[in-house]
Amino acid sequence: MKSLMIQGTSSGSGKTTLVAALCRIFSDKGFSVAPFKSQNMSNYAYKTKDFEISRAQAIQAIAARCKITPDLNPILLKPLGNYYSNVYLNGKIFKKMHATEYYQKFVHTQGLNIATKSLKTLQKNYDLIILEGAGSPTEINLEKSDIANMKMAEIANSSVLLITDIDRGGSFASIVGTMSLLDKRHQKLIKGFVINKFRGDITILKPGFKKIKEITKRPVLGTIPMIDFDLPEEDSLSGKAKNITWTKKNLNKIESEIDKLSKLVNSNLNITQIERMIS
Repeated sequence: MKSLMIQGTSSGSGKTTLVAALCRIFSDKGFSVAPFKSQNMSNYAYKTKDFEISRAQAIQAIAARCKITPDLNPILLKPLGNYYSNVYLNGKIFKKMHATEYYQKFVHTQGLNIATKSLKTLQKNYDLIILEGAGSPTEINLEKSDIANMKMAEIANSSVLLITDIDRGGSFASIVGTMSLLDKRHQKLIKGFVINKFRGDITILKPGFKKIKEITKRPVLGTIPMIDFDLPEEDSLSGKAKNITWTKKNLNKIESEIDKLSKLVNSNLNITQIERMIS
């Protein structure tokens, strides 16, 4: 039973695309791979006549070459505004729920149980599960009700890679700050860091890498350069997300972009070291 989790220092750090790339990389290595995100908040869905999940996990499944099922994203939250969301469980509409009810009551009982059951199902059927976190694992106001980050890493017995978006600035501080805010038992799960969306000469980052390792005792395992690729955005955070139709033409385009992305990530991350850390 092998697993790897990608968490981020913030929303938009690149978790979704890194999971997709790693799904294809490890599929190419001969693993049967499945992505997993216990809880996703997005209005962009993959729909069939039988179920509906976040399209991000559907695209990751295409990257992993696995069957698209509700277990990949057992809880989908579709925001409605004013702190309300439509809650989908196992691909089916459950109910409209206020954030207070969801985070204070639902996640601790039904939500966690549903997510855990889906994860265990995937672990029985695949060699490797690549989990995606949500937002940041150190949102102090949400920590007790967070079932998308460290709680899932513990249940999956998973090592964690922390990715950060250097194009936004403050990446080194975000890494150190995230590590310092985590409980010690959760700090132990993080095995290394990934710098995303870098522009320029990587040699100028080397002093930062050294300092990060001195402070955290963990290495930077790779730096992914800023590139243009045309995969659908997970949600509307970037302002670029658009609905897509799942036509053969669009699926072929997604496949092509996944291959392009995975080759880039494979050449810029220490995949050998990442493979060693998979439990």
